[in-house]
Order: sequence, then C-alpha cells, then structure tokens
Amino acid sequence: MAARLALLCLALAARPALGFDHAHAAWSALLKAHVVLLDGGKASRVSYADMARDRDALKRYLQALSDVAAAEFERWPRAEQMAFLINAYNAFTVEKILTRYPKVSSIWDFGRLFGNPFKEEFFSLLGRHASLDWIEHEMLRPRYREPRVHFALNCASVGCPMLREEAYVGARLEAQLEEQAVRFLSDRSRNRYRKGRLEVSKLFDWYGEDFEPRARYFARYAAALSDDAAARARIAAGGVALAFLDYDWTLNDSRSSSPR
Repeated sequence: MAARLALLCLALAARPALGFDHAHAAWSALLKAHVVLLDGGKASRVSYADMARDRDALKRYLQALSDVAAAEFERWPRAEQMAFLINAYNAFTVEKILTRYPKVSSIWDFGRLFGNPFKEEFFSLLGRHASLDWIEHEMLRPRYREPRVHFALNCASVGCPMLREEAYVGARLEAQLEEQAVRFLSDRSRNRYRKGRLEVSKLFDWYGEDFEPRARYFARYAAALSDDAAARARIAAGGVALAFLDYDWTLNDSRSSSPR
C-alpha cells in the first residue's frame, strides 16, 4: 500500500501544468490507505500514525489546494466548488492534528479559551488566510444551502460524522452526500429512536436552522433512524420529540479506545 501511494504521489507531482485535479486523486489515495471503517461503514477512524508517515504527500495536496486562485474557483461548476471546499476542510483538519500528533487527544487541545482550532487562520485558500470556520460558515453553509455538508465535514472527533474513505468529487457529489447522510443517521451511537423519542447528534441542535423543518427532515430518513417498522412509521409521520446526545470530542484516532 505504501509503495502504491508513493508511486501515485510521484505521478501527481507532474500534474501542475494540467491544472487542478478535480478527482482529488492524491487525497483519495491517502484516505483509502489510512481511514479505517467501523460498524459496517457507518463510522471511521483515522490512522494518524500512518498518515504522519505520508505527511509529505498530504502537504503536496494541501499546496495544490492553496494554489487555486479565487477567480479560477469561481469558474467551476457548483458541485466541484463544494467538493473542493469539503476536501480542503477535511485535509487541513488532518494536517492540524499532525502538527502535534501523537501528543494530542482532542482537537480542542489546540485551545478553547485562549485560542480556537476552528477560528485560527492557519492555512491559505483562494488567495486569503483562511480558517476551518471560514470554509464552513462563510462559504459552504451560506453559499450552497446544502445541509448534508454537515455529514461530510470531519472535525477529527469521534462524535463527528465519519471521515469518508475517499475524496469528494463533483461528478459524484450528490450520491456521496446522500450516502454520508444515511451512514451517519444509521449509526446508533449517534442517532437513534429510543423510548418514543429521537436521540440525535448535537449537530442537529447547533445547526438546527439548516435542517428546518427538522421533523420533515428526519421523516425523510426514517428508515435509517430505526430498525423497527412501527418506529419508522412514527418518525415518517413527523412530530417525534427530540433529545440531543452529548458530543464526543475524543480524537478519532484508530488507536482510540473511546467507546462507541
């Protein structure tokens, strides 16, 4: 696997003259090599130790993202823009973790009171100093109005929707986002019907306006939220009471012993 990844990265080094790679092949290679699927593909962990060994390849991919000018980005189709931003968020988050790995147990180790890993402008994108919050809250959410991006962005935490085992690409973005939604909502550790109510991820509280009307949104995914036919019918009918589960900020390291 390591040799195959090295060969791919060498091949990609010759791509700059061809323009930006909308297949995000370098990022996909890293994800396929270092993301570990759990629970039938409903969740994942990251082998940060192995990712660290391929950090040069990651940095080359990040540089390719940073080299894209805003004017070029604006000429791309909507789906390619979204895929670019989602992949940038996830890849720069991984890089953030690697700057301190293995001496990091949560992304909040980078600061909560006197710093914030999501607000820190620690990379360049589209010709500006940028932060993870800028990608999510100033670009993706207001510009594209697609709530499923919340299931695609990974904040390096166990409670977060899984890091997908491949890059997002414009040509398949709709199918990828829908699969991520079903995966996340099918994960009973983070979303479930229990004792007459829906116990769901805190994401649906923090970003409630993105999913309104929430009863209708959950009705759409009734089959994912419960294995019981009667419960599915209640969810599909709408009006089921909501409870929000605690968010697990433990690092999503493949070596983590955090319970699921």
